[in-house]
Amino acid sequence: MAIGDDNQVAATAHHWSGREARLLRHALRLSVRAFAGYLGVAARTVAKWESGGISTVPRPDTQAILDTALARAEPEARRRFDLLLQQPDEENPAPPVSGYDYEAWADDLDRVMACLGRQEFPLARTLLDRWLRRYRPNSNDTRGMYLYGRSLRLLGEVQQDQGVILGPASAEQTYRKALRVFTELGTPRRVAQIELKLVVLEEMAGRLETAARHYESLTADERLSEHDRTRARLWIGTALSKRGLNESATRHIVPAIHDFESMEEPEDWSIAHQKLALAHRGAGDLTAASQAIDVALQHRVNDTPLQKVRLDTAHAHILLSDRATAGNGLTILDRCARISTRFGLLHQLQSIDGIRRAFERQA
Repeated sequence: MAIGDDNQVAATAHHWSGREARLLRHALRLSVRAFAGYLGVAARTVAKWESGGISTVPRPDTQAILDTALARAEPEARRRFDLLLQQPDEENPAPPVSGYDYEAWADDLDRVMACLGRQEFPLARTLLDRWLRRYRPNSNDTRGMYLYGRSLRLLGEVQQDQGVILGPASAEQTYRKALRVFTELGTPRRVAQIELKLVVLEEMAGRLETAARHYESLTADERLSEHDRTRARLWIGTALSKRGLNESATRHIVPAIHDFESMEEPEDWSIAHQKLALAHRGAGDLTAASQAIDVALQHRVNDTPLQKVRLDTAHAHILLSDRATAGNGLTILDRCARISTRFGLLHQLQSIDGIRRAFERQA
């Protein structure tokens, strides 16, 4: 159960910055993802705190959650936390193992996650290259191989977000390397997650029928979490909508919306409404499309440049379907193109150009 769901109140308040949050995570001996789940926040939120260090101060309600987490910690974990607080970070390094400082590597991967959230791709690549160039894969080095696999997966996400999805030095090739690593390590959930990533690339490359079929198989794959299986269900709808099968798409998207609501996943719930809006637009129901996109706009959660471009591009696409609102649609589309250019979002630029060309043909 997440800390935020507990009514217990911490006995002692504490000043929290990104540094203190990171030290508490280390004291509890949790990964970023496990710590985020323990607190009831997103993993990228934790990564953002930690990358900001002492200059990042969580919101008051989140500080209360951290207070409660500290109060509920075992006595030994609280002692570790106090000791870490008393020592400057540079005086408390993790000992290198087999010549690699794995704690520093893990911290860099947390920083990469924060960079991905802000679409800071050059810095993310620098942090990843630091380790991918140095590390020599060794099947006897389980911890190093796990970090190596994570690094490959994150590099794939950088390449995917930039639209480099096929060919040499692409997201597809990087994900396949990660797949081999996690297969060798015998981590079925990680393997299934990479398989899901590869299907997303199939969809992005326009192999929509194949993608929909592969998504379908993953919706019942017990290796994946319920959350990832629901995402696969949503993405079936996305692939079908792109093929023009909008009524069939809706039959997958609507249940996914209900599941995301039940799981209390507001970001995916909002994104699913965006996908629903595009399916309604494709079916010619602009009233339903406008209602769905309004829900997505009003409940946007993670307003990163990439998510902003995706949502606003969908909004513009719907506005362009009505001559009365086409002018506003073109204005929004131009703004999305500028943001995409600024952050190197190649795939989004291609989508924007496609929407603009289709509108000009119909004009």
